[in-house]
Amino acid sequence: MADFIPGQRWISNTESELGLGLILEVSFKRVTVLFLASDERRMYASDNAPLTRVSFTAGDIIESIDEEKLTVTRLIEEGGLITYVCRNKSGQEVLLEEIELNHHIQFNKPQDRLFTGQIDPSPWFLLRYQTWLRLQQLQQSPVKGLLGGRTSLIPHQLYIAHESANRSAPRIMLADEVGLG
Repeated sequence: MADFIPGQRWISNTESELGLGLILEVSFKRVTVLFLASDERRMYASDNAPLTRVSFTAGDIIESIDEEKLTVTRLIEEGGLITYVCRNKSGQEVLLEEIELNHHIQFNKPQDRLFTGQIDPSPWFLLRYQTWLRLQQLQQSPVKGLLGGRTSLIPHQLYIAHESANRSAPRIMLADEVGLG
């Protein structure tokens, strides 16, 4: 279970289009998050909220509410809240509290999700990986055009399909009477 503190910035794992969320209130078993970019307010059960804490590291380029791009040099964490020590374009050191981060940040690219810790459990990854392997096998199959149909093809039909598919410019019309075997 994560420790939610008002003022922290979190992002929704299931609705990344909401942007960066701000923890408003933490009550007994509930946490209220305000997503300013989309003007949405969500309440989650604190023990299984689909949220990931947003924390940038040294070298990351972040954007303030004023849309000023800053390069993070280090972090200061105090009382559960993060203050970013950054450099602006002119090289001056700027302190940016996490509440001042731009609300429109989204992590849609895989590397962004990885670096922010938005990763799926292993079984989901394995399912996607096995699906890609099966799709690769299907794409390499010599009969891939015949897969998925609710038919019972007989050998002479497969032979004709194979022969016509191997021609340089196939022009065929295949008709088979239903019920003739």
